[in-house]
Amino acid sequence: MRTLLHVLCLLTSASSLHGSNVCTSRGATTCQQCLAVDPSCAWCFQETFGMGGSGVSRCDLKQNLLEGGCSEAALESPASTLVVLEDRALSDKASGAAGTVTQIQPQKIHMVLRPGDSKTFTVSVKQVEDYPVDLYYLMDLSFSMKDDLARLYTLGNELAKTMGKTTSNLRMGFGAFVDKTVPPYMYMAPPEVIENPCVGIHDTCQAQFGFKHVLSLTEKVARFTEEVGKQQVSRNIDAPEGGFDAVMQAVVCKDKIGWRSDASHLLVFTTDAKTHIALDGRLAGIVQPNDGQCHLGSDNVYNKSTILDYPSLALLTEKMSENNINLIFAVTNYVVPLYKEYSQLMPGSTVGKLSGDSGNVIELIEDAYAKIRSKVELELLGVPEELNLSFNATCLNGEVIPGLKSCSGLKIGDTVSFSVEAQLRGCPEEGTRTFTLKPRGFKDSLEVTVVFACSCDCEADAEVDSPSCSGGNGTYECGVCQCHERRLGPHCECSLEDYSPSDDAKCIPKPGSPPCNGRGDCLCGQCSCRNSDFGQVWGKHCECDDFNCLRFKGELCSGHGKCNCGFCQCDAGWKGDNCNCSTLIDMCVSSIGLLCSGRGTCECGVCQCTQPGAYGATCEKCPTCPDSCTIKKECVECQHFKRGQYTEDESCSRICKDQIKVVTQLEFLSENAVNCSYKDENDCVEHFQYYEDESGKSILFVIEEPECPQGPDTLVVLSAVAGAILLLGLVALLIWKLLVTIHDRREYDRFEKERAKARWNTANNPLYKGATSTFTNVAYRGASSS
Repeated sequence: MRTLLHVLCLLTSASSLHGSNVCTSRGATTCQQCLAVDPSCAWCFQETFGMGGSGVSRCDLKQNLLEGGCSEAALESPASTLVVLEDRALSDKASGAAGTVTQIQPQKIHMVLRPGDSKTFTVSVKQVEDYPVDLYYLMDLSFSMKDDLARLYTLGNELAKTMGKTTSNLRMGFGAFVDKTVPPYMYMAPPEVIENPCVGIHDTCQAQFGFKHVLSLTEKVARFTEEVGKQQVSRNIDAPEGGFDAVMQAVVCKDKIGWRSDASHLLVFTTDAKTHIALDGRLAGIVQPNDGQCHLGSDNVYNKSTILDYPSLALLTEKMSENNINLIFAVTNYVVPLYKEYSQLMPGSTVGKLSGDSGNVIELIEDAYAKIRSKVELELLGVPEELNLSFNATCLNGEVIPGLKSCSGLKIGDTVSFSVEAQLRGCPEEGTRTFTLKPRGFKDSLEVTVVFACSCDCEADAEVDSPSCSGGNGTYECGVCQCHERRLGPHCECSLEDYSPSDDAKCIPKPGSPPCNGRGDCLCGQCSCRNSDFGQVWGKHCECDDFNCLRFKGELCSGHGKCNCGFCQCDAGWKGDNCNCSTLIDMCVSSIGLLCSGRGTCECGVCQCTQPGAYGATCEKCPTCPDSCTIKKECVECQHFKRGQYTEDESCSRICKDQIKVVTQLEFLSENAVNCSYKDENDCVEHFQYYEDESGKSILFVIEEPECPQGPDTLVVLSAVAGAILLLGLVALLIWKLLVTIHDRREYDRFEKERAKARWNTANNPLYKGATSTFTNVAYRGASSS
């Protein structure tokens, strides 16, 4: 990132010739000083430039110098450039054979950089399919590992078969270790105990040894099983073992072990005990530091065990990086926390929990290798201190993550890229340096050569004791005189003997102030700034310096910037008044790719958790957070039921690192556990518990059978409906019958009451109704007599 002064300088490039800008503010008196002020500054070495007392600075913006009469040929203004020298395309597949495989692009870059300037380039990385794998099994053969050795003898073929799923070109080797063969690590008497340390426990063991290389890497799995079957355990005195001695020899003895240059290198370290580290050798009087060299004798046994101390973690990490080794700690539960601490200090290593008899070692190696292949992390080798590098990662789905130089959650065949900005903070002694950028554990690398444009071509034509400098009173270089001691002036025309008190008035910045601010001498009406043990002093009145800026932990500008006249100009990737605040966020990005897991803010490269209950380096631990159940719900769906959003977008392995355990019922484990429920797509209620153990490992306990609503029984439903209709009909009929009966009874009772009131005669029968018409029969004559 360019400094604010640089931006202002560019904005004022069209200003007047004598206007103040970053180039003229530093009072540079030589071409080299001018180039160091800012990348936009140029120097005019034309001899006649500025003559006539115009006071025009030779160090100015290029446009200002041209407008001031400087010819193009007399300008020193080197430009930063970047050229890609080698750019082979990325390979798709290794075909299982070690050959010309390209996993990083480009391969060579040449840059020219001016102080303060930067150039940006892009690096692409791809893990090709079917890449060869070298697996060296390094085993602790102390007595407690006896059952593990027996189990490993039966697992050789299965291990090869499992690894064969990822590569068709696998080589396996074997080595063993115990500890240094000196007291107090070893039984020394009686003599028969030295030969058989297990004589007192009625068993047979081999004599103790430090490290023994048993089998070089080979494609023949039968040889691996055969050699493992020949091994016997040994026995030593103290609990920690000499495992790191063995790791160092397995890493650096490339020819003996058989590491191939074009292959993934897996070093599997199995033990159930702690391990000695650097300085532990003092217990046996061993004080000579480990030299990081191969010391395997003709018998393939480490022959410096009693001479060299155990290696340090830093030395191991350095050698692992040089030899592209990925270290897998396969250790038992008792020492898992210890080796996790080691792993955090050793990039390129992973830790897995080994069962008591190593029965799960194949699954452990498979998971560890998948974890290694799922992440690409850039490492830097030989970067000059004066060169500052900042990164932006483009990982999955084209998402750009600023400040990150690693990508995780990848599958074999995925391609990721990193934008790298290289900024030169200062000028090193060497004019050209080369450094390497490569993915951790990869052989492939990018070689970057940097030429530091800190000097001027015109310096080669410098004339010592030049006549142009008042008859040899200075060196004429790049258009100006570099005066000898006790001489001053544009042409070294003034000497200390010419000093006059009347000249002091020209050196006083304001009334009441001392000449040259008390930090220089007034000579010939000009301030000659005195040298300081703290740094450089400059300016017309010696008002500026590069050592009075704010400090942090004793470092000026925290060591991440330059002091310019009392203000820190921070390097790329840093900010703040004293440049102690990092703008990089790679340490704040969680394993799921979220900044501080979405529960905090990244301040100066460190997560500040804002969600109550959240903790951890990236606020990733928060089982009691309100959103914990929501987040882990998707992990249950994809990990256990193989469905859901994470399964569809293939992000399950990247986001969900939890261990799934299926149970019949949930039990309360601790306050770090939370019970969760949700309804799935089938309207079933899923119950699970989110728990984090003491080591921070996340576990999801999932109920085996969800609670699902029972489907309707058709026969029962039909019977119920028919029965309901019949019942309703009967009820309606009974109600109707009841109403009719009630009505009839009422009518009958009323009739009876009316009948009871009546007192009728026969002649006055109310039911009788008389004739209403009378008819005469004219034919009737009465009764005839006979």
